[in-house]
Amino acid sequence: MSKKIILAGGSGFLGSSLAHFLIGKGYKVVILTRGVSKEQDTIRYIHWDGKTLDDQWQKEIDRSYAIVNFTGKSVNCIYTKANKEEIILSRLNSVKVLKEAIKNCDHPPQSFVQAGSLAIFGDTREVCDEDSKLGDGFSVDVCKQWEEEFFKETLPETRQVLLRIGFALGRNGGALDPLIKLTKMNLGGTVGTGKQFISWLHIDDLNEMFFQSIENENYTGVFNATVPNPVTNKEFMQKLRKVMGKGWSPPAPTPFVWLGAYLFMRTEPSLALTGRNCIPKKLQEKKFQFQFTDLEQTLEDLIYT
Repeated sequence: MSKKIILAGGSGFLGSSLAHFLIGKGYKVVILTRGVSKEQDTIRYIHWDGKTLDDQWQKEIDRSYAIVNFTGKSVNCIYTKANKEEIILSRLNSVKVLKEAIKNCDHPPQSFVQAGSLAIFGDTREVCDEDSKLGDGFSVDVCKQWEEEFFKETLPETRQVLLRIGFALGRNGGALDPLIKLTKMNLGGTVGTGKQFISWLHIDDLNEMFFQSIENENYTGVFNATVPNPVTNKEFMQKLRKVMGKGWSPPAPTPFVWLGAYLFMRTEPSLALTGRNCIPKKLQEKKFQFQFTDLEQTLEDLIYT
């Protein structure tokens, strides 16, 4: 019988990519979604609200092999009081209810993997590994509460892993897609000062990190999910323009970014103007084999293959 993996909140870009990756390896995938229950492309979708125990989805947890939790309101929004509250509660509530479901199992999953964020380090140009000082600000506070809730109590039969995910680059969606569209319009210039770091990774490597976290008993605790060599925003945009055959593009000064973010993108400008210089120290200690560590090669792979 195929091992069943539960992807909570897995209908988004990262979750969908991992679902097809796991199916390719012979696993059975169930996605917990706020949408309707259905079956599509060999994936079963089960409705849940991300905060309340329900017999229908809870029974899927019992005898499952692993859970990966992607649940959480997107941070790609304006940080109003209501949005801030939903960003926090959607993360904390999903962790709480999934742990409650696991504790109710007769046969609990052997691993519980949580998708976290490198935003916990704040806006920093200092090199950060898993043991580095954490930052401050709203995004940092969200991550701190999130991780604290996840590790508040251990689950006796379920190994817990949290991946602090960087700027994940994939095909036909995700973080890279809007940058490709801007570059096509000759608007792929430096954003703000261009000195903010981007801790990036190829989505194929991220899927392998999830796979190792699910299967490898030596994976436990917190891991920075990023390549060993972050780049600045200026470097990133230069590489993207080169790969796409574009020349110089006008930069987007900080005041323009603020104006454009609020008026046109309807999102928080700090998402583009801040960055993190993070390295995957623990993954390197585990001898994780990256497929992609060169940014130009990564962009060529994602855009042209």
